[in-house]
Amino acid sequence: MSFSDHSTISFEKQNLIQAPTGTHKVRYTGEDWDFFFNAPKPVDLSLVLPHHRARSQPIDHHFGMFVVNDTHPMKLKVCRSYCRAKFQLEVRASSSDVTIWLPSDFRGAIHCPRTATFSAGFINRIMENIRLNESMAPEQLTPPDEDEVVVSTSGNVSFRMWDVQTGTPENTHKETFKRLFCCARKSPETAAHDWDFLLEN
Repeated sequence: MSFSDHSTISFEKQNLIQAPTGTHKVRYTGEDWDFFFNAPKPVDLSLVLPHHRARSQPIDHHFGMFVVNDTHPMKLKVCRSYCRAKFQLEVRASSSDVTIWLPSDFRGAIHCPRTATFSAGFINRIMENIRLNESMAPEQLTPPDEDEVVVSTSGNVSFRMWDVQTGTPENTHKETFKRLFCCARKSPETAAHDWDFLLEN
């Protein structure tokens, strides 16, 4: 069953959790979705993926997480310390503003509005490892070694980085400085300039 097929089924399921804030450990359920949440409230959740494989969990299993809202803002942090805990995250909303922190070892596909923005940490650590808004055949499944994120909303969408090494969201100031420093080093106009004239006298 494809990722989009799961979405249609899951709209009819009841909420698996009640609180729209805090930390929630995602566990293998063997159901259509390992995590499903639908509540008409602002959402601020840290979704912690397990660091081990459950006994009945298939080796190539992708943890499926589905979050639905209407107009309230959503903040979702996908946290993992085990790189083999691959996941599929789908966020559906009407006009909600959505902010998503993805693990720094994220590798895979992201489908989102073209107006989405990306933080410095995301650009530094994740951007080169993603396929952004690439079309896929309806029957095509997510590769077993990749993650997938789908965001559908008319609101603002932004992506940030969750650092798997520190176990915390990105340090905005540090990543911005790193971004600026790297850009300055790669600047073609300064790299190509000949400064030898300073030594002539």
